[in-house]
Amino acid sequence: FVMSGVYFKNKLKLALIGQSLFGQEVYSHLRKEGHRVVGVFTVPDKDGKADPLALAAEKDGTPVFKLPKWRVKGKTIKEVAEAYRSVGADLNVLPFCTQFIPMDIIDSPKHGSIIYHPSILPRHRGASAINWTLIMGDKKAGFSVFWADDGLDTGPILLQRSCDVEPNDTVDALYNRFLFPEGIKAMVEAVQLIADGKAPRIPQPEEGATYEGIQKKENAEISWDQSAEVLHNWIRGHDKVPGAWTEINGQMVTFYGSTLLNSSVPPGEPLEIKGAKKPGLVTKNGLVLFGNDGKALMVRNLQFEDGKMIPASQYFSAGEMSVVELTAEEVKVAETIKVIWAGILSNVPIIEDSTDFFKSGASSMDVARQKCGGLQLQNEDIYMATKFEDFIQKVVKKLRGEDQEAELVVDYVSKEVNEMMVKMPYQCFINGQFTDADDGKTYDTINPTDGSTICKVSYASLADVDKAVAAAKDAFENGEWGIMNARERGRLMYRLADLLEENQEELATIEALDSGAVYTLALKTHIGMSVQTFRYFAGWCDKIQGSTIPINQARPNRNLTFTKKEPLGVCAIIIPWNYPLMMLAWKSAACLAAGNTLVLKPAQVTPLTALKFAELSVKAGFPKGVINIIPGSGGIAGQRLSEHPDIRKLGFTGSTPIGKQIMKSCAVSNLKKVSLELGGKSPLIIFNDCELDKAVRMGMGAVFFNKGENCIAAGRLFVEESIHDEFVTRVVEEIKKMKIGDPLDRSTDHGPQNHKAHLEKLLQYCETGVKEGATLVYGGRQVQRPGFFMEPTVFTDVEDHMYLAKEESFGPIMVISKFQNGDIDGVLQRANNTEYGLASGVFTRDINKAMYVSEKLEAGTVFINTYNKTDVAAPFGGVKQSGFGKDLGEEALNEYLKTKTVTLEY
Repeated sequence: FVMSGVYFKNKLKLALIGQSLFGQEVYSHLRKEGHRVVGVFTVPDKDGKADPLALAAEKDGTPVFKLPKWRVKGKTIKEVAEAYRSVGADLNVLPFCTQFIPMDIIDSPKHGSIIYHPSILPRHRGASAINWTLIMGDKKAGFSVFWADDGLDTGPILLQRSCDVEPNDTVDALYNRFLFPEGIKAMVEAVQLIADGKAPRIPQPEEGATYEGIQKKENAEISWDQSAEVLHNWIRGHDKVPGAWTEINGQMVTFYGSTLLNSSVPPGEPLEIKGAKKPGLVTKNGLVLFGNDGKALMVRNLQFEDGKMIPASQYFSAGEMSVVELTAEEVKVAETIKVIWAGILSNVPIIEDSTDFFKSGASSMDVARQKCGGLQLQNEDIYMATKFEDFIQKVVKKLRGEDQEAELVVDYVSKEVNEMMVKMPYQCFINGQFTDADDGKTYDTINPTDGSTICKVSYASLADVDKAVAAAKDAFENGEWGIMNARERGRLMYRLADLLEENQEELATIEALDSGAVYTLALKTHIGMSVQTFRYFAGWCDKIQGSTIPINQARPNRNLTFTKKEPLGVCAIIIPWNYPLMMLAWKSAACLAAGNTLVLKPAQVTPLTALKFAELSVKAGFPKGVINIIPGSGGIAGQRLSEHPDIRKLGFTGSTPIGKQIMKSCAVSNLKKVSLELGGKSPLIIFNDCELDKAVRMGMGAVFFNKGENCIAAGRLFVEESIHDEFVTRVVEEIKKMKIGDPLDRSTDHGPQNHKAHLEKLLQYCETGVKEGATLVYGGRQVQRPGFFMEPTVFTDVEDHMYLAKEESFGPIMVISKFQNGDIDGVLQRANNTEYGLASGVFTRDINKAMYVSEKLEAGTVFINTYNKTDVAAPFGGVKQSGFGKDLGEEALNEYLKTKTVTLEY
């Protein structure tokens, strides 16, 4: 918690009266601010365990008093009063205090007492304030720090803070997101205001005051003749204590984990519920319930009278759970768990099969202490099986892997290469499973280093595309992904980034095999930037915000207009073959961060890292259907994606002609949103006042980086006449030092071109250049060795009308044109004389010239005295026929979001 940073000289002697982790944090932060805590008054140890506030105070040597009560028959206990007064406090601070403190103690210090209350007083006075905030459907939640009174929550207000209540907020969500962290800061701020003599005392009004008592289980029964929203508020307001319940098949069943269902109702099996006019539906995602307004909600978990909790989706199969016989090793695990339970449940003499974890005095914090057999148990594992015998069954099944929804089955192609065993999926990945193409077709993916077949890959059909889109649509509208909060979405993306990094050597090896990328470059750029991209966008998940807008209306202007940023739905992504995994990451990370689901088609010639990515997404915990990968051809799978009526956005990187066709299909089908990163002919202007060594080094990188298979590669170099010859000489000298060879060899500088057809295109490109009269200074031939290797090539004397000057090679071909000394505007006119506008560059020591040139160049990116320096935070995209829309940076998120404007009158 970061406080104001202002040093206050006024400090107080404080008595803290309260308990819990909240009390502990308030205690610690007050001490950090320089206040002296002279005494802590908390509750007695429970089952031999001290309260967190007591533990922290005892560790610091602060006097701790553990008092079961403060008064008897309305009178203060004398010994308690004496103990309290012995510390000599200036102020009592009561963070979440649940005991009744006598008024003579409240009023005893010079500054009196302040207390934290989790509501915006005077609304929801009483002990269950957070619950009632949700039960009553309040749109605002918050807390008050007030001057303590005799326990009625009616004392004057010192300060208040509020927050919005989200439609699916729970008590825990509100507490963790706002009431806990902001409450701690507010308590510290309130104490300092008192120390500085600036603390207000604002009387509580009677208007708007409510008082609701603590909810009891018997009063928490659901009344069904209400709207879905009211039912949802009732259920979430009672979650986890005391739990909203109803009668099903003659048994009390408690509901947990309620969310409003804003999408279509998924198919399911009817379940009769006493008092409900319409049966519920047990679906694969949970139990769907209906309000009297025809709208629906869904609950995730059910608890029965015996305390057993199950996923609501398993209601009809709950009674069929088999009891497994334990092996000798599993019996040892059970004995280990019994010892752990005995340590936690110190008040229970013997742990028996019927011993209930929570009913015997354990808390949710104790769950984390249960690590056994290599498993770290979570809260839900205990909630679903609170009795010892049931819990052992659950742990054993978890150890065996039997409790998993459906284990991912991967039929790998394995190869011993690069001093490791590389395991490569090769099937379509649809709805969380690897599967053959619907018609069984496959194709060969080729290793460009030697022309050999790596493996046969599923060739997706139209039916496969439709299945993938249907899975993505269901995941968005009915699945867990559609209702997942943004931070949980970010957590999954961070986990996926970690898995990419953990498997970076294998991924880089696959990239080298499938695309010909030099391994060292693949490790750093292809994989390294993919990891960075997912981490960057994971951080954006919970920072996507709309805005409030003042609107001009007739007086009185009682209007509120605001915007919301919402995901589009199912998005299609089509990526190229030059950076297979990195291009996947650039588009899919932004797409997922925005909350969409996706169907991705990798390039036909480089599908393998995308399919490995799919496997890692399952390990990261992404729900089924969120990510779907369909290898195959652009003419079949890609065209179907651009035409599909259920896809709301298509992101494409590739050639300009294909981009135009995609844009046309997207418009005709359903006017889906499109972003296109297309061809380029990026100019690089090198002036005679440049740092020549750097210009040579960077100029070579601008052309030969990643074998020239680089969308922003410098397609044409303009070199000022006075340094032209020396520049060319130096470039050729450096090319001769480059090692051409196996991309898995750590000393290799230049690997094979991606595939045979591309190599043949490049050789034809060079033949055309020679025929048109350009000077071939170096290279231009295929390297005489197996595979698709081409010599780094240099052309000079390239005139503006030539094919080489106009068309992109997308290979290791440096095209150099000379321009007259000092002719800045002339070279700019030549550089801009192209229909492309992806990237550009300029080398000069003159900053004024550099800025002038960067202003005049018609390109989405301008590099000055550098090249190829992209970053995940910097937007990337072109102009003119290089396309539109951005990858990377905050702007990329907007490509996968829609803006909704909401106006209300009050």
